[in-house]
Amino acid sequence: MDHATVRRILVTGSADGLGRLAAETLLGDGYDVVVHARNPDRARALDPLVDRGARLVVADLADRRSVHELAATLADGEPLDAVIHNAGVYRGPAIMPVNVVAPYLLTALVPGPRRLVYLSSGSHFSGRPVLDGVDWEGRTPGSYGDSKLFVTALALAVARLRPGVLSNAVDPGWVPTRMGGAGAPDDLDLGHVTQEWLATSDDAAALTAGGYWYHQEREEPHASALDVAFQNRLVAALERETGVALR
Repeated sequence: MDHATVRRILVTGSADGLGRLAAETLLGDGYDVVVHARNPDRARALDPLVDRGARLVVADLADRRSVHELAATLADGEPLDAVIHNAGVYRGPAIMPVNVVAPYLLTALVPGPRRLVYLSSGSHFSGRPVLDGVDWEGRTPGSYGDSKLFVTALALAVARLRPGVLSNAVDPGWVPTRMGGAGAPDDLDLGHVTQEWLATSDDAAALTAGGYWYHQEREEPHASALDVAFQNRLVAALERETGVALR
């Protein structure tokens, strides 16, 4: 890892699970890490990392005003070199706001990061490339599979629309986190390695963009995630919904 290339990294949703493991590892490797929690109660779990030098930001990613405030705070602070969009929810009305809208807004509003990693899931293969009627506001529960298809397509769209930005999607596997459940069969230790690698490494493979990765192997995603027409429709829908353009 080349610390001269990447120094400051934001990990969203880092109070527990894969985000916490990624933040701990990156901090231990000597990176400047910005950790994130959705509220002050959750933020207390990050005290040990803050005591070790991590910077803490608090924002409810289901609330757009809070996301805008977070983006303004990040934009005004020391520049970020990489962002790991780890935060996500599996069920309930916050699925689309947290899993798709918040990553889109942070990508559009926070300047500078040259490496962007978006957490996808094998569940994205069950997603439908249908944008009509999607409840971006989160008034009703959304489809987790749809949300992960959308965020995978977003990651690949950003790679295309922002030449020079290393934007990729990662399937961390079905791992035993609070979201995945104690019986999840995949390897928790491997579940955060690819995100860290894509965010920091100067390995030739990690210096590519527009990939869908599983345990440091590039794989073929849902065909719609690769479909430029669908990517464009998704970005246009998010721009209309949020009033914020992706440049």
